[in-house]
Amino acid sequence: MGDQKPSGMLSLFFIKIKPYLAIVSLQFGYAGMYILTMVSFKHGISNYVFVVYRHVVASIVIAPFAFLFERKIRPKLTPSVFLKVVALGFLEPVIDQDFYFLGMKKTSASFASAIVNVLPALTFILAIIFRLERVNLKQKHSVAKVIGTSITLTGATVMTLYKGPILDILGNSQGRNHHNTTTSTSADQHWATGTIMVLASTCGWSGFFILQSITLKQYPAPLTLTTLVCLMGILEAGVVALVMEHDIGAWALGWDSRLLAVVYSGVVCSGIAYYVQGMVNKERGPVFVTAFSPLCMIITAVLGVIVLAEQVHLGSLIGAIVIVSGLYIVVWGKSKDYLISKGDQKGMPHELPIVDSSTRSGSVDGINEEHAKKLKTTTENNPPLQEP
Repeated sequence: MGDQKPSGMLSLFFIKIKPYLAIVSLQFGYAGMYILTMVSFKHGISNYVFVVYRHVVASIVIAPFAFLFERKIRPKLTPSVFLKVVALGFLEPVIDQDFYFLGMKKTSASFASAIVNVLPALTFILAIIFRLERVNLKQKHSVAKVIGTSITLTGATVMTLYKGPILDILGNSQGRNHHNTTTSTSADQHWATGTIMVLASTCGWSGFFILQSITLKQYPAPLTLTTLVCLMGILEAGVVALVMEHDIGAWALGWDSRLLAVVYSGVVCSGIAYYVQGMVNKERGPVFVTAFSPLCMIITAVLGVIVLAEQVHLGSLIGAIVIVSGLYIVVWGKSKDYLISKGDQKGMPHELPIVDSSTRSGSVDGINEEHAKKLKTTTENNPPLQEP
């Protein structure tokens, strides 16, 4: 008996931290993808073709699991759910990934991953609009979510509008000051365009999480839904790739970083990520799922400086610090939300039904009135005998 109690406590602890472990692990996975894709882009792979191949790999990996584990619980695919799948395929594989990789090519992997930190704030705003998130300004944790969201948006604005000088980290900025004014102006224009593209991709990704949360309530089969989204992503991203890429050679892959990036991104960041995010989304909501992106930014920035010798600007560093501060205020508010909701659910079965005085009196009056009618009917049918 003594061994069972610690074992039970350990199991309960693991259940509590499981959503955190899942989302944090995904941030490491995303950071690896950002670096690998940047390397593969330098080797000449098209970002449009990359998105298509990525979802081909994801479909091949996830489809067998969906067939085996959800064949008995898979609900019917209604027209409403199908339209949502089409929209999910457009928001994530097309809008999010195509714009993101275009923006990353024009800026850098570390900057793009930092801008994505505005994702929780956008998701929080959309969640309020679609009534997936509650805000009560009389409660501290609700105020914290609003303040944290505002701070996050401020940080993203700083990163977008202020570039600042290059910070000499590990001596990576040496020998880079020889560019003339024309080149600098052109680079600034590319940087602004890339920033807008990354922000557009973030809006698409935020919309994906909101719609995924809504769809899972109608279609509670996450593996099958992941497979359908990946298949739809192949079709929709394939159309975009055929329109944008006129060179047939762009579809060729070799045994190099291009193939590695496609396989890694497909398995980890499309197949596994869609499924894990869907499960955590169902339990904790879309704001919680998106709240840990600052960790991905930190990992990507470190790897970007070491592996890709990327430049880090002062504006990026200041904005990132502000964003991280705001986001963890949001995370604190969300944790309080979850505890309160769990407490309410736990207390519900033990509560007695409450009947107000008006309902109670109405019920009694109804019973008395019915009894009076029955008594009257009995009296009419059986009149009392009169005494002589």
